[in-house]
Amino acid sequence: MSEQHSHTAEGHEHDEHSGMSKSKIWKVAGILSLITAIEFIIALWAIPGGHIPQHVGNYLYIALTLVKAFYIVAYFMHLKFEKLGLQLALTVSFIFIIYFIVLMLIEGGFLNIHMATHS
Repeated sequence: MSEQHSHTAEGHEHDEHSGMSKSKIWKVAGILSLITAIEFIIALWAIPGGHIPQHVGNYLYIALTLVKAFYIVAYFMHLKFEKLGLQLALTVSFIFIIYFIVLMLIEGGFLNIHMATHS
């Protein structure tokens, strides 16, 4: 009976992470490094040099940070290799959290303006 159900750690390890090879890890690390380099160029050259306005730079930072977060969660935390149901549950939750944060920031800005004009 023990012979039928014997599993080695080596065989199980390859099945769990079959999508991640050394070349894939280096590719994702290269993409993350490239995005970080772009962020540094924006922060140290484009905004101070007046090539792009500050508010555009802020939106670029947010977009690039979200792309980096996707790569980190998808590949290094192995979400890319999970079942679709778990991916959708986490993605929808994340979208709602971001949506509510944006709503709170908008409402907070409105309240700040409203309180400043009525005090």
